[in-house]
Amino acid sequence: MYTGRCLCGDISYEYDGPLGPVALCHCQQCRRAHGSAFSASAPVQRVHFRYLSGEDLVREYPSSPGKHRGFCPRCGSQLYSRSDAIPGILRLRVGAINEPLGRGAARHVYVGSASDWFEITDDLPQYEKTERTNDPH
Repeated sequence: MYTGRCLCGDISYEYDGPLGPVALCHCQQCRRAHGSAFSASAPVQRVHFRYLSGEDLVREYPSSPGKHRGFCPRCGSQLYSRSDAIPGILRLRVGAINEPLGRGAARHVYVGSASDWFEITDDLPQYEKTERTNDPH
């Protein structure tokens, strides 16, 4: 079981299912949305995701056709992204999860648009875009 929340605490959730591999996305959208060199997210099964508080507060921004980013309108914390093409999957932003994950990141994606001020120095697999065409990162 994982729990998570936004920075201000207005929105909280729990997830009782398998957590997919953590991807570090270096695309321009994720960099802008997070104000950082990359975002860290993991796919989860929507059926095992449940809000504990603040579900009515969640707002979504359609960052590209068919892709939506869920966030808290009060503090701006990104909570997930979802794709219309994969309705049963959310990509949870792992920085909002309360518990230790017990593992590290699995891969870097969209390194073709990575910032020039951050150097990837680990040995994780790197993908120019992503290894799957339907991955909403």
